[in-house]
Amino acid sequence: MNLIELKWPDVAALSRDVPVVIPVAALEQHGRHMPVFTDSMLLGEIVRRAGERLGERVLWTPLQWLGNSEHHLDFPGSMSAAPRTYLNLLREMAENFIAYGFKRIVFLNGHGGNHVPGSQAVYELRQKYRKRNDLLLLFATYWDLGKPWDTLPELKQRRMGHACEFETSMMLRIAPHLVGDHRATPTVEFGSPFEPAVRGWTMPDRSEPGHIGEANAATAEKGEHLFATFAAGAVAFLERVVAWDGKSWSG
Repeated sequence: MNLIELKWPDVAALSRDVPVVIPVAALEQHGRHMPVFTDSMLLGEIVRRAGERLGERVLWTPLQWLGNSEHHLDFPGSMSAAPRTYLNLLREMAENFIAYGFKRIVFLNGHGGNHVPGSQAVYELRQKYRKRNDLLLLFATYWDLGKPWDTLPELKQRRMGHACEFETSMMLRIAPHLVGDHRATPTVEFGSPFEPAVRGWTMPDRSEPGHIGEANAATAEKGEHLFATFAAGAVAFLERVVAWDGKSWSG
């Protein structure tokens, strides 16, 4: 179900055990070869495919395109909510549905910079509602829900980058007219910035052109495989949310 298609009495009549899924992405630079709306376009396609399979079992809100993209602001065209602003935005969107009585709220993420504030948002909400044992508050990133390299050995990367083989392939699948000359892009290694420590960084620290990974290896065929794998992973994950018994620790 899509929230934007419902009237308020329709929402009021829903079971409060129906999961509410809030897709969150970004508008930010994606190298010299990709459009700034890449993250939101890719997540939108994941949501479309997953929504077709889940039908009436899940309530989808509109995709939130503004993300936490502070590390991209050196590149014109990027838009960002600062980390605490973004964290509060996520909390308040979830609070709307908690106030309506919904008990299963999931943020489905499509941008790496949203992960830390998103995880903190659901953590803080759980502390606020610590006496509510019937609440399930989750933040999940779509590319963590599938392993496409297990079934497509032609993939050179084994993890998501930025405007990389994965994202470029997926854009070639749904909007090839928006992709520039990806085959001419240099490979930008992921690197290991003082791992296992977490290092503060901006994109120019890591990449002058603004991408990370092997965009030059992208194809539309790989993009279809990636979409199919990630959408299936999202469906399987949300089916676990639907099946949750309302009290157990693990779904």
